[in-house]
Amino acid sequence: MESLEVSAKTVNEAIQQALATLGKNREEVDISILSEGSRGILGIGSEDARILVSVRAPAEEQAETGKAAPVARDVASVAKEVLEKLMASLRIQGRVNVITSSASPASDGSDITLDIEGGDLGVLIGRRGENLSSLQFILNLIVSKQLHKRTRVTVDVSGYRVRRQEMLKGLALRMAERVQTTRQPIALEAMPAYERRIIHIALSQHPGATTQSIGEGEDRKVVIVPRK
Repeated sequence: MESLEVSAKTVNEAIQQALATLGKNREEVDISILSEGSRGILGIGSEDARILVSVRAPAEEQAETGKAAPVARDVASVAKEVLEKLMASLRIQGRVNVITSSASPASDGSDITLDIEGGDLGVLIGRRGENLSSLQFILNLIVSKQLHKRTRVTVDVSGYRVRRQEMLKGLALRMAERVQTTRQPIALEAMPAYERRIIHIALSQHPGATTQSIGEGEDRKVVIVPRK
């Protein structure tokens, strides 16, 4: 699978550069946003947006091989081994538990969570889960190359992601009730993209409030506004 990492001032510019370099259209690739970039202050400390673009294998090419895609069991075992090696290289001690979320394993590993348990593992989580997201990205990049297919294994630390998700849902609902009562918008703290998505989904069917995102890069945040 051909992959290309591209940096540009905006995510859209990076996507266009990648498509031009690969000679592909949008439907022929998978795009992962590594960083939305940051404008910095007065131009100081600004960072470009970064994306990873992977060319999708043609369906007919898969059919010609006559080989089934690796099952989730293979993804899990490879991912667990890679994660344990990454932890060893970082000199971090912990136990990796494999958790599957469905009876029918997905071939891309999207139903697999590797939960790390141990002593002081806060360094793996980092500020707003940034270190954990980076570790998960590196893991999937390595596993994808080993299995020659894109994988989407989730990495967690002692159930942090589950607790964080429930906390964000609770926060979203409380703030939505306040917005519905006061009819005044409320801006939440800046969050990474996957956390903003949790807020958007949690309030997608709320009768009195809805959401929108404002800002750019690391300063991008969700604003909860009254539903018209």
